[in-house]
Amino acid sequence: MQLSDFNYELPARLIAQNPLAERTASRLLEVQAGSLVDRQFKEILSLLKPGDLLIMNDTKVIPARLHGKKSTGGAIELLIERITSNQRAWVQIRASKVPKLDSIVQIHNRNGQSFEAKVVAYDGRFFEIEFPEAILDLLEKFGELPLPPYIEHQPNQVDANRYQTVLAKNPGAVAAPTAGLHFDEAILAELRAMGIEHTSITLHVGAGTFSPVREEDLSLHKMHSEWYSIPETTLAAIEKTRHAGGRIIAVGTTSLRTLESFAINQQRSGDTNLFITPGFTFKIVDCLITNFHLPKSTLLMLVSAFAGMENIRQAYQHAIAQEYRFFSYGDAMFLTRL
Repeated sequence: MQLSDFNYELPARLIAQNPLAERTASRLLEVQAGSLVDRQFKEILSLLKPGDLLIMNDTKVIPARLHGKKSTGGAIELLIERITSNQRAWVQIRASKVPKLDSIVQIHNRNGQSFEAKVVAYDGRFFEIEFPEAILDLLEKFGELPLPPYIEHQPNQVDANRYQTVLAKNPGAVAAPTAGLHFDEAILAELRAMGIEHTSITLHVGAGTFSPVREEDLSLHKMHSEWYSIPETTLAAIEKTRHAGGRIIAVGTTSLRTLESFAINQQRSGDTNLFITPGFTFKIVDCLITNFHLPKSTLLMLVSAFAGMENIRQAYQHAIAQEYRFFSYGDAMFLTRL
């Protein structure tokens, strides 16, 4: 597999910059082998069957972007990659010159408050930062919602609500599991009334999800790691669904990667760096609800593995021609495993 196999041209006007007025107002492209059907997202009710089980990611996006200055006075921006303990986290750093180990950075907010943090390690990509207090508490006072780099406006109150899923409860993600953004409480209630249950996993999406793949030969790409957890109740629900002949529907690539990681390592929690490319054997997930993904991204490779490279290529060409909305605030696809 070559990186160039997963490239496509996207007009910038199709990158959704804001959410629609209602979560369920987006479009939905149903992708079957040799068949594409344009739908509204609410039509998901007709694509699911009694006895199916939705698996959703209940991670919560944290205000992971911090601003401040180095001890030398230069401006600095920190983006949390992952929290590793109560007071330590790995971060991406943007600065004219990166800080040295053991140096101090001062973080401030718009209220004139500040605190000092220490640079304690560097792994070649990320810096480890030691905070003076509990990280989540400090982020609430000093952090900013980390909208993706292709969304051009500054975070606002609409984003604070809509860049979270309605199931978000476990803080730790720096990007939303975007397929879940299409669901509201009303449509989940309708699904339950139809005999379609939903349950959850947790995968804390890291900033690495936006890092470009730099190797043309994909066998050389090193996938970033993310922490996940699967409740016993979710595994029991999957087993019950399987036994009754229902389908496992992953809401988003994060849910899919979590479930397929478990299928490989049988660990209910831990780190996953599972890199899914065409040829991968899926063992748990039958269908996938997902947004449209960036060119040359590992997520585009994942959906190509799931639904077939040619099917995905045709789906993306169709979506562009029909002016679907792309990426985090964009429209969705319903994919059946090839």
